[in-house]
Amino acid sequence: MRARMRVLLLFAAAAVCVSHAQTNNSSNDNRQQQQQQQQQQQQQRSIWDEPIRFSTKTKDTCTMVVSGAGDYTRLRVTCKGPSQGQTPGRSYYCDFQGKPNLCRAYNLNPRHYFTQMMWDMRKLSHACQGPKVYRPQMCKKYPDEAQMTLLASWPKTTTPKPSKPVQEQRKPVAPAQSKPVSTPKSVKPQPQPAKPQPGKGPQTKKTTTKPGKTTTRPTEQPDSKASRMASEYCWKSFHGVCSYFISWFQN
Repeated sequence: MRARMRVLLLFAAAAVCVSHAQTNNSSNDNRQQQQQQQQQQQQQRSIWDEPIRFSTKTKDTCTMVVSGAGDYTRLRVTCKGPSQGQTPGRSYYCDFQGKPNLCRAYNLNPRHYFTQMMWDMRKLSHACQGPKVYRPQMCKKYPDEAQMTLLASWPKTTTPKPSKPVQEQRKPVAPAQSKPVSTPKSVKPQPQPAKPQPGKGPQTKKTTTKPGKTTTRPTEQPDSKASRMASEYCWKSFHGVCSYFISWFQN
């Protein structure tokens, strides 16, 4: 009887030990699960509650804030430029949306996913004028659905087309070039008035002179003094007229 009682006591002690071991294992598993949950909550809090701050190439101070929208994850990037004297700096923001939780690496370290986006944005002069779809290195191989895609931005920036102002500047150049071309055409050498021939000059002057004192033309005498003086002091075309008047005064 005593031997049986000892065996029963041994079995009871073993059962107690096994139960204690099972409870210890289960408690350890629960602790590990709680720790994992706490780590995930801390990671989520670091994304949802603690924004990521950075500066762009042009010294714009920006913040990245992550929020949830159903199955999607949204990201808003808000920036403000440095003030220049009394004028305040520029302000702008842009929204992104995607499903980065489809990426396994994102679920392990979601903050690092947006940190890699921040590394690309800080290289830009304008944080909202980067690529339309961001592909961080840790989830680069995943499709566009798992990436953050640009939804909207404010203010909307429109880039002017360079072709239109170039054409408008070229249009007034054409008439400006035609003006100097037309000016030499308008300047034409005007025909000079016909100079009176030596034979016809004295006839026109005879009408103004007195008819009573007309004498024979001295130009008919080549060796006369009047013709020599006319050749010295008058133009060649007026030799006849000059010689006539010289001879008339001499007479």
